[in-house]
Amino acid sequence: MEHGTPSTLLDEAVGSIAGCLLLLHDSVETTAAFLLHHFLKRSLSPHSSNAVIFVSFAHPFSHYDRILRKLGCNLAAQRDNNRFFFFDMLKWECPGEEFRRIFSFLMEQIYDSSDEAEEAKRRSALVTLFGKIQKVIGALPQERRSSVTIMIDDISLMEVAARGSMNLVIDFLHYCHTLTSELGCSLVALNHEDIYSSTKRPTLVLQLEYLARILIKAEPLTTGLAKDVHGQLTVLNRGTYDGAESKYRVHNFHFKVKENCVEYFIPGSRT
Repeated sequence: MEHGTPSTLLDEAVGSIAGCLLLLHDSVETTAAFLLHHFLKRSLSPHSSNAVIFVSFAHPFSHYDRILRKLGCNLAAQRDNNRFFFFDMLKWECPGEEFRRIFSFLMEQIYDSSDEAEEAKRRSALVTLFGKIQKVIGALPQERRSSVTIMIDDISLMEVAARGSMNLVIDFLHYCHTLTSELGCSLVALNHEDIYSSTKRPTLVLQLEYLARILIKAEPLTTGLAKDVHGQLTVLNRGTYDGAESKYRVHNFHFKVKENCVEYFIPGSRT
């Protein structure tokens, strides 16, 4: 479980993320990477016993370690203390001996076409990845298994790594989502919403939004650029209020990204 009290407008709007999917949407114009850093630091707070499993398709460990150090969180130390587990998916094409063993087994059973063989290769890699996530959680003490946050950066690059196979990505995310209900784990995922050129929203995005209890959108200001405001956040929280699950409760506020922190404030309080 999470401990401590919310310290920002963002934390107040989000509340606890235990046992749910938190989905981050951004765009090329307005990145939500700072939100990923925020929830990473929050999950590794000294006031909590949380562990983080970070699946990265975008950057190596050194990138996040450098940024989190500026925010007052030492990822290398957290890794040594078995609170931070990093899967570097930039090496997707060389996933190791376990992948080759599973892939060889599958190839013995699949002869129809090279496309099917490639599909099996990608699927086995994702199954192997999920198996490693389960293994990390299973190795934790029983009382800590419900205090795990799985973070994915980012889903759009996962789809690229899967050679555009949206179904494989959806299956993998569903596997991870089962851990939120079965064990009480949290799942935080970043997706670039504007990479899809079609006006029709893709199945992947619709599936994610359906599963998400909390959705945060980082967008540019509708009024254009401002010196003291870098963008706006919309937080849609489908939490439980007065003992019953409600429709999304909406929060809107602005933000400014600084070197060592991010400021959040009510619209209209700055120019």
